[in-house]
Amino acid sequence: MENSLFDKTFRDSEGNIVIAQPPNLPLLVGITATVLELIVKSGNIHTGLDAIAFGSLFTWAWQELFEGVNYFRRALGLVVLIGCIASRFSNNF
Repeated sequence: MENSLFDKTFRDSEGNIVIAQPPNLPLLVGITATVLELIVKSGNIHTGLDAIAFGSLFTWAWQELFEGVNYFRRALGLVVLIGCIASRFSNNF
C-alpha cells in the first residue's frame, strides 16, 4: 500500500497524525534558557544563557530535521535550524 503525500507529511510510522509532541530535553533546556535570558539582561550569565539557548535549540532542530517522525516535523526542524543560524547573523550586524 502506497502512502499519500498527506500520510508522509503528517503521520508517524504507527499511522498517528503528529503535529506537536511533548518537548524533549534539548527543547526544555532551550526554552528555559531563553526565558532566563529575558530576566538576566547583561553580563557573563546572560552570555552563558545565550550560548545554552542557542546550542539547545540548534540541537533540537537538528534532531527534528534528521529524526523527525514525519515530513512536517522535519520541515519544522529545518525552519528552526535556519532561524537559529539567521539569528546569529542578525545579531552581528
